[in-house]
Amino acid sequence: MLSPKLTLPDYTAQVGEALVNVQAINKVIKLGMPVRYQTN
Repeated sequence: MLSPKLTLPDYTAQVGEALVNVQAINKVIKLGMPVRYQTN
């Protein structure tokens, strides 16, 4: 589960934690996007 707060103590670790959370959210969003095919 993604937390709205950063839990790690130092700045570098928080940056990594934020990036991991963003990647996880992007994967979830991508799963919900419809696949569009061009028709001629």
